[in-house]
Amino acid sequence: MTVPALTVAALADQPELAGYQDEPAQLPSGAPGKNGSLRLGFAPRGGRTELVDLHRRAPLLVQQALHWDEGMPDLACVFIVSTSGGTLQGDRYAVDIALDAGARAHVTTQSATKIQEMDANHASQEQEIRLAEGSYLEYLPDPVIPYAHSRFAGRTRATVAPDATLLFAEVVLPGRKYYGDGELFAYDVYSSTFEARRPDGRELCAEKVLVEPGRFHPARCGVLGGFHVWGTVMLITPPAHAERILARVPATVREDLAAGASRLPNDAGLVYRVLGMESEPVQAAVRDFWTLVRREVVDRPVPARFRWR
Repeated sequence: MTVPALTVAALADQPELAGYQDEPAQLPSGAPGKNGSLRLGFAPRGGRTELVDLHRRAPLLVQQALHWDEGMPDLACVFIVSTSGGTLQGDRYAVDIALDAGARAHVTTQSATKIQEMDANHASQEQEIRLAEGSYLEYLPDPVIPYAHSRFAGRTRATVAPDATLLFAEVVLPGRKYYGDGELFAYDVYSSTFEARRPDGRELCAEKVLVEPGRFHPARCGVLGGFHVWGTVMLITPPAHAERILARVPATVREDLAAGASRLPNDAGLVYRVLGMESEPVQAAVRDFWTLVRREVVDRPVPARFRWR
């Protein structure tokens, strides 16, 4: 496995961050302890997938791959842990995930990602994902909670072989909804970019979500409407899988939830959108979609929910 050198995320050139370049009074942006990085390399070994390459720098931490999924005992399962109290002003994170041909992995987080309140600068995270032939990755982190006056930009670049599958999910809460008098959309900036391409460089799809509640409040018609939580699932998979999954995903419109799937361009796969009032129904809808994907692509069930999640 050849994994390029890891570079700490640097998204300061994004226009939405132009007004948030002042340095924190505590530690400069990207200083030691604020430039976390992870490199995870997976490969088949002895009938199952192993974590064969691991680099970690605080405050991001991975200890080892586990094989606790009884439905897929060959699946390498990894929890990403933060050793800090959340994502702080001036934090610059980089995550690099690579799967060799035929590898199968599940990556998640140990809890919700809390983007702490900020009075200077911003935080950013850049992710590189590379899937070789026949590989399969479920990247399903817990929800993101942007606190009041937080500023965050994330970018994920995925390189996916034509017969590989990437299931990538993001669930974003409106803030600490029940904290004090409530923090509904009290953050300054939340920016998230997803790009997918083939190993030969051919672009498949790209999307950028930019929320600046102070400039354009998202709780309006045509954006989130009356909903508070949104979830997006990007499924990069061969067209045959995508069409069978799409046929089994009903459009849902209820007072507390709206969800539906559509095709991505260039036969890249599907995008699944969920809007809800609370995080639990949105996460349940994402889990239902994950269940369909797992059954269709690898013909295995998803594991039972952990009792503490």
